Amino acid sequence: MENCSEDYRIQSFDVDTQKLLKTALKDPSSVNLEKVSNILVDQSLKDPLFSKEAGRICYTIVQAEAKQDNGTVFRRHLLNRLQQEFKEREETRKRSLQGWVCYVTFICNIFDYLKVNNMPMVALVLPVYDCLMRLAQPDALLNEEEVDCLVLQLHRIGEQLEKVNSQRMDELFFLLRDGFLLQEGLTSMARLLLLEVLEFRAGGWMLSSTAHKYYYSEIAD
Repeated sequence: MENCSEDYRIQSFDVDTQKLLKTALKDPSSVNLEKVSNILVDQSLKDPLFSKEAGRICYTIVQAEAKQDNGTVFRRHLLNRLQQEFKEREETRKRSLQGWVCYVTFICNIFDYLKVNNMPMVALVLPVYDCLMRLAQPDALLNEEEVDCLVLQLHRIGEQLEKVNSQRMDELFFLLRDGFLLQEGLTSMARLLLLEVLEFRAGGWMLSSTAHKYYYSEIAD
């Protein structure tokens, strides 16, 4: 953990905040964990790169706290804050598309990293699905940034999500299929991404090497 500022992208914070986060990673019971959770969520909502990394930080703090005194204080504060942001998701999307995409990335990241008895946290399943369903609505499919976010999250956690609620995944993919087939005004990149993710799930959450070569050479071009 010596290089945690490098490993966890916390070097972008001021010195006091870096110190607080480094302490939380090693000795969570000695710091204000509500403050720590707010710092991590706030940064995730404005920094797209950090929103992809923050799950690892949260996981490390949760593990450290469990080892120390079997505590769940940090996890509780984190879930409360995620729930608060979830309620305001439409306002966030209207105010800042990037902030909305960062929120979805972050909550999916937390879903991926934080497990209870090796199972996804039940409290996150429906909010995560609701966020992905929102990204699959016609107005969102017209935004390449939202389509890209949706496809990335499905690559990351689609299989896990389907295992805990396959019916919602079916509903999500009906929307994606209809969007791909019927939606007017999609960019060629959005269309390509949708086709790729439809094929990805149809192949059991895997792409054949031929398909991978096809899609990713297209995307590179």
